[in-house]
Amino acid sequence: MLDIIKDTEEYVVDLLTAQLNANYLYHNLRHTQRVVKITKELLEAYDLGEKENEIITLAAWLHDTGYTQGYENHEKKSAAIASQFLTEKKYAAHDIQKVQQLIMATHRNHTPTNLSEDIIKDADTSHLGSSNYTETAELLREELFLLGIAEFTPQEWDQENINMLGSEHRFYTGHAKKYWQETKNKNLKKLIKKEAKLKSTASKEKLKVKLKNESPERGIQTMFRVAMQNHLKLSDIADTKANILLSVNAIIISLLLTNLIPKLDSPKNEFLIYPTSIFILFSVVSMIMSIMATRPNITRGEFTKEDVKQKKVNLLFFGNFHKMELPDFEWAIQEMIKDQSYVYNSLTKDLYFLGLVLDRKYKLLRWTYTIFMIGMILSVVAFFLSFNYHMSLA
Repeated sequence: MLDIIKDTEEYVVDLLTAQLNANYLYHNLRHTQRVVKITKELLEAYDLGEKENEIITLAAWLHDTGYTQGYENHEKKSAAIASQFLTEKKYAAHDIQKVQQLIMATHRNHTPTNLSEDIIKDADTSHLGSSNYTETAELLREELFLLGIAEFTPQEWDQENINMLGSEHRFYTGHAKKYWQETKNKNLKKLIKKEAKLKSTASKEKLKVKLKNESPERGIQTMFRVAMQNHLKLSDIADTKANILLSVNAIIISLLLTNLIPKLDSPKNEFLIYPTSIFILFSVVSMIMSIMATRPNITRGEFTKEDVKQKKVNLLFFGNFHKMELPDFEWAIQEMIKDQSYVYNSLTKDLYFLGLVLDRKYKLLRWTYTIFMIGMILSVVAFFLSFNYHMSLA
C-alpha cells in the first residue's frame, strides 16, 4: 500500500509542478495536498479497511491531474491519467476502476452513492467549512478570470458563493457535519451580511447620484467650474512661458555684459559692436514684452451700493473690492447670492474678462517669441558677416 501511494504522490507532484498552467491559482498542487490531508483525516474516522483506504487516497492524489490537459471535463481527463499511470504500475484493473469512479464523484453536480464517495466529495469541498474560506474562494475567482472561463465582480462572486453555500453544497459524512458545518454556516452568514451592506450602500449612492443628476443647476455649475479651471491653467502656462523668456534673456545679457562688451573697447574687436548691439537690443525688447505679458493691471478696487443693486459690478474678482470695507463687501455678497441670475451673471463676466486677459497675454507672448527668434537669427547673421568682413580686411 505504501509503495503505490508514495509512487503516486511523486508522480502527481512532478506532473502538477511541471505541466500545470501557472494561472491555476486554486486547482494546483497545494489544493491536491490539502484534499489528501483531509481525506486521511476522514479515513481515520471510519473503518473501511486497508484496501479501500488505499483506493480513496489514490483518488485524492489523482483527482485533479486532468487540469494539466485543460479545464473542460477535467474529471474524465483525471480518470484517464489515473488509469494510465496505475496500469503502468500493474495495479489491479478492478481497483483502477474504483479509483476512476471516485475521481468522477468529485464532479460538482454528482451525488455520492456510498461512504467512499462521501469521503472524497467532502475532502474536495472541505474549504467551504474552513476559516480561510474567503481567501480560498478569491483565488478561485482570479483563476477563472485568468483562464478566460468567467469574470465575476466582487458582488457577483459573493452571490455565487451564497448560492453554493446556501443551496447547492452539502456535507455528507458525519465527521464533516460535526466539525465543518458550523464554520460553513458562519461563512454563509458573513456573505449574506456583506451583500446586504453593499446593497444598502449601493442604494444610497444610487439615490445620491439620481438627486444630483436631476438638479438642473449641476450641469451649469460643472460648465463654469471646468471653464474656469481651463482658463486658469492657460494663464499659468502663459506666465511660465513669459518667465522662461525673461530668464533666458537675462542670462544672455549678463553673459554679454561680463564677457563680450568689455572686449569691445579694443580696436581689433570693433567689428563685434554692431552684432552685439543687435543681440542686446532684441534681448532687451524680449524682456520688456515678457514683463508686459505678466504685469498685472491695477483697478480701482471699490464699488457703490448702487452698482450692486444695478448688478453692474462683478464681486467675484478681487480687483473690484480690494479697497472696500469688510461690512460693505459682506453686504454686497449677501445681495448677490439672493439672486441666482446675478451669481451666474458674475461668473459669466469673470470668465469673459479672464478670456480677455488671456488674449492679451498670448498675443504679447507670440510677438515676444517672434522677436526673440528674429533677434537670434539676425544676431548670428550679423556676427558671421562682421567676422568675414574683418577677416577680408585683415
